[in-house]
Amino acid sequence: MNVAGWIGPLPLADILFAFRNSNFVSGKLFVFMLFIVSIYAWAVMVMKYLELRRARVASKQFLASFRKEQHPLGLFLKRQPFADSPLFHIYEGACQMVGVELEARGNAPAELFVRGLEKQLKLNPYQITAVRNAAERTIADQALLLESKMGILATAASAAPLFGLLGTVWGVMDTFSSMAVNGAASIAAVAPGISGALMTTGAALVVAIPSAVGYNYLANEIRTLAVRMDNFADEFMAAVQRQFLVVPD
Repeated sequence: MNVAGWIGPLPLADILFAFRNSNFVSGKLFVFMLFIVSIYAWAVMVMKYLELRRARVASKQFLASFRKEQHPLGLFLKRQPFADSPLFHIYEGACQMVGVELEARGNAPAELFVRGLEKQLKLNPYQITAVRNAAERTIADQALLLESKMGILATAASAAPLFGLLGTVWGVMDTFSSMAVNGAASIAAVAPGISGALMTTGAALVVAIPSAVGYNYLANEIRTLAVRMDNFADEFMAAVQRQFLVVPD
């Protein structure tokens, strides 16, 4: 019994056959370029996934520590860093602005925990607005950092199929041009060139599909972190207003 004939040719053999019979420029060169793009896209996806996972874990730890403090600036004055958390960077920037505004009123941030004096340290509504603006600027900066290199994945997902299609059209044109010159119109003469031309579209889809899936997953993670940053900013500003806002008589 011919087992090889029963199971058919191996897919890898078909791919190698198509690669060997493809045009150098529209086939082999295009596939090589798509291979480089695929490696870079996968590297971006892996690094961005690890970055977002660290940010998610660190943000949970930071929120737990922040909510244990009775004073909104407690963690900042204790110098407890959460470097991987975008929420901590928002908190740090807003706390620094609180210190700046307190100094503008002739107070030192070190006086926050002096017994009996912390209740006398107040900020007017304009200064509270300045603190909120500082938090919002940091949110925008952190969002840009989280979205860095995401454009590479979006470009790979959208442009790779078009790049592969270009290689396929180019390869088909070369095949039919060769037929016209040689005067051969048999299937045996056309099939190798056509298979080589179609290979570039297949290679492009191999690049585009993982890039699209990875982009959508990572974009959803970034949106989740962005919502958490906005929610934390609101929570922190509410605590700052309760602690520092001057209550009119």
